[in-house]
Amino acid sequence: MTRELPVGNGNLLLNFDRRYGLRDIYWPRVGQENHTEGDLSRFGVWADGQFAWLEDDGWERDLRYASNSLVTDVTCRHAGLGLELRFSDCVDFDRDIFFRRITVRNLRDTPRQVRCYQHLDAHLRGNVFGDTAYYDPSHRAIVHYKGKRYLFLGGRGPSGVGLDSFAVGNKEIGAQEGTWRDAEDGALSGNLVAQGSIDSVGAVDLPLESGSSHEIFYWLCAGESYAAVRDLHELVLERTPESFHDRTVSYWRWWVTACEPDLRPIEEPLASLYRRSLLILRTHVDNRGGILAANDADILRFGRDTYSYVWPRDGALCAYAFVRAGHREISRRFFEFCAEIIQSHGYMLHKYNPDGSPGSTWHPWSSPDGRLVLPIQEDETALVVWALWEHYRRFRDVEFVRPLFRALVRNAADFMTEYREPTTGLPEASHDLWEERRGILTFTTAAVHAGLRAAANFMFEAGLDDVERRYRGAAEEICQAACTHLFDPTANRFARMLTVTPQGELARDLTVDASIFGAVMFNLLPPDDPRIVSTMEAIERRLWVRTPIGGLARYEDDRYYQVSRDVENVAGNPWFICTLWLADWHMMRARTRADLERARELLSWCAARALPDGAFPEQIDPYSGEPLSVSPLAWSHAAFVTAVHHFLERWSELPMGGET
Repeated sequence: MTRELPVGNGNLLLNFDRRYGLRDIYWPRVGQENHTEGDLSRFGVWADGQFAWLEDDGWERDLRYASNSLVTDVTCRHAGLGLELRFSDCVDFDRDIFFRRITVRNLRDTPRQVRCYQHLDAHLRGNVFGDTAYYDPSHRAIVHYKGKRYLFLGGRGPSGVGLDSFAVGNKEIGAQEGTWRDAEDGALSGNLVAQGSIDSVGAVDLPLESGSSHEIFYWLCAGESYAAVRDLHELVLERTPESFHDRTVSYWRWWVTACEPDLRPIEEPLASLYRRSLLILRTHVDNRGGILAANDADILRFGRDTYSYVWPRDGALCAYAFVRAGHREISRRFFEFCAEIIQSHGYMLHKYNPDGSPGSTWHPWSSPDGRLVLPIQEDETALVVWALWEHYRRFRDVEFVRPLFRALVRNAADFMTEYREPTTGLPEASHDLWEERRGILTFTTAAVHAGLRAAANFMFEAGLDDVERRYRGAAEEICQAACTHLFDPTANRFARMLTVTPQGELARDLTVDASIFGAVMFNLLPPDDPRIVSTMEAIERRLWVRTPIGGLARYEDDRYYQVSRDVENVAGNPWFICTLWLADWHMMRARTRADLERARELLSWCAARALPDGAFPEQIDPYSGEPLSVSPLAWSHAAFVTAVHHFLERWSELPMGGET
């Protein structure tokens, strides 16, 4: 089940599912160590002998965020129980504490006794082995721990601070489903301690008069020791949970509007989605610099791996979105992270864990005939250099860039200059951005061209004329080689990929692929160059999904999560990134403001296809519009933020229609 409504602070991140079940708890790094492993931590309610978990049928749910903040505003109404619950959940912006503020309203005209149950299905350090949970009588709370990972569940209701009842026990051992089953009769056992594979439930009681409502709180503190989580709990009591909650609402509203551009040229729904995209994108940022691709652990069910890695390409494009939005502190930390992880020979590996260690990979170190090959996607190296230049160009951050100069600029540019295919002069073969094939890609070629130009710009700033000429010359050679070898005059468009046989023969892959937009995105050629125009027109014509859903597919006959074999009408599932690339091209070629209408339509398409909370998945079903693969995807939100800035920039540059 896709994830919605992520809340976090760069250390502690929580995700919910579409029924508002708590699914993921990441700490102390975003995307690393999921302390639930994606299993459901439930919330339940008992009243008048009836019980319901939030994931049960019978609830009407409205899942949204509070305006311009990383705080949820979720309403769940159950006619059978005669109750309405309004959740306002957040992670404090500064302390590693999750707050759950719940207003429970009695919809009936009789007084009632209600109990609310917060369940915690712990897999500390991402596994079920050797956990302990116990009741802490001095604080009327539940503590989970394993090694240096502690979670502390506290609460407050009408009776005061503390849980009114509790139970801890075992789960997933033999026939034991879990302690959550103990709640369903309305009375918890009070079992004091359990170890191994465990879960826990804490309850808060509240009497409700006819038609009345009452507010309760739960909070979850994360730390490396009992003393650390106890101190956080006592700080909550000292300052009150309301103060933490309210300051977090205010902080994120301040953050998201602090550098806001003039959004008046776009409609309010797009302006709101721009802010929401920035906030959701921020939840993917670890405070030590890594920018995670996605933190939806549901995909574990399919491949036993996740998207919770730092892909340098995705991170660079997200950092670029933050640069455009004016949040340089995030892009700075990302580039510092990259300076630590780049290999000594000047290239980035496939992907990395949030702590900077190499991530899992399916890229081999050898070719089928046994030759050594680098397991890389070269665009990932190039785009970090390109994004660093864009950061410098926006902020003129000389003192920041100086210590990164050798690792991220010189080493990477030297590598890109030398890592060339000798027959064509193009970048040597590497794996493509979709991670499905290996060859000389138009997208990668354009990215390397942009990376080398960025490096040359840095050399010019530093007064290193000889080095500048070498990098700029290599970039020009690659551009000329791309026009010679990657453009197919018969098809009148750029190829997706080129392969070179051991005998030096060239073979073009002419599959229509949205990623060829990289040729204009990274300024290999200008947007009105006839070769670009014919290529982009072919992409829009062939890859537009001809169903009521619409949107642009990745490439012809895309098999990833493929829904339809009607490839003539549905070349693949619609992707937000690809649709936004198309919008960018229409912006680039516009000559008047009136020419921006197609781009505006595509931005509005994204707004219409977003989830109710504003989240963009990776792709959607071409018939139902339901999310497919992971959600939210950081790259999708970065592409939207960037596209909005491009739109605003072009709007300010262009005359009205009909003007000269």
